[in-house]
Amino acid sequence: MLDAAHRLPTDTDNGLLLIISGPSGVGKTTVTRGVERSISGAVFSVSATTRPRTPADVEGVDYHFVTDEQFDTMVAQDEFLEHADIYGKKYGTPRAWVLEQLRRGRLVILEIDVQGATNVKRQMPEAFAVFILPPSEHVLLDRLRARKREDEGAIQRRFSKAQHEMAAARESGVYNVFLVNDAIDDTIERAVGLVRAEIERRKSR
Repeated sequence: MLDAAHRLPTDTDNGLLLIISGPSGVGKTTVTRGVERSISGAVFSVSATTRPRTPADVEGVDYHFVTDEQFDTMVAQDEFLEHADIYGKKYGTPRAWVLEQLRRGRLVILEIDVQGATNVKRQMPEAFAVFILPPSEHVLLDRLRARKREDEGAIQRRFSKAQHEMAAARESGVYNVFLVNDAIDDTIERAVGLVRAEIERRKSR
């Protein structure tokens, strides 16, 4: 618990680390943002990355943009809860910020892949992990095509990776809940309900 002198008016004592994962195209970012908006005191963990910043990116909101050298130094100094190399770019979850928010009683949301979730759960087994699934693999493939972001070859590669991600999630033993995203508003509502129930369950222990 924080010293009373250092508490903020919004501080509580029911901090929870929430992991949200899911394959590309399943709608996990929309679910994540929906949970963040719906639960008071929720904060989204912003990853550090070496990928180039685009004109649409906002530093400190979308990512913390760092060089390869800065990232490697952060790894060497054990500053990440988890980190990964994805398509040649590095991503990591800053440890100190997450722990500080948890100490302040916040709901801290990590949107990470199965490998990252496994690494975080190993260090913080009390984390609550949710995996978002599509109604079917066929529906997921249709959603990837509907985004019109890539050619068919790239879509098939992404779809194959998504299939492996879903299989790995089921086998990992990491996830507390698997949530099928049939309709996004309903899925957000169910996700919010699950997280609120988990917060209440922990408060009553």
